[in-house]
Amino acid sequence: MAESKREMEHRPWGFYEVLADEMDHKVKRITVEPNGRLSLQRHQRRKEHWFIVQGESVVTVDGKETKLLSGQAIDIPQGLPHRMTNKGAQRLVYIEVQLGDYFGEDDIERIDDDYGRI
Repeated sequence: MAESKREMEHRPWGFYEVLADEMDHKVKRITVEPNGRLSLQRHQRRKEHWFIVQGESVVTVDGKETKLLSGQAIDIPQGLPHRMTNKGAQRLVYIEVQLGDYFGEDDIERIDDDYGRI
């Protein structure tokens, strides 16, 4: 098994690593611990595509919940509130592809957060 040389960014819900950071897209591999969930958030300058690699997720987009399993994907339109939740007993891993004109972490508008980061 190849060892990753990328730096992991740790968060209260798990961690992520950036696989690609280009002018026209950014790609992250995101790992969410069991019972973890990301903040309910939206972005003004990007849309996202999430592909589930491992585990079981519940994705909320604009108030609608969708259960996704390994091999399934969902598109997150620009500007809509969204959240990823891991309700399973194992780690959830997904690939996030960001498309837009800006990919900085300061384009995250948190609406609700379990960890007080609003």
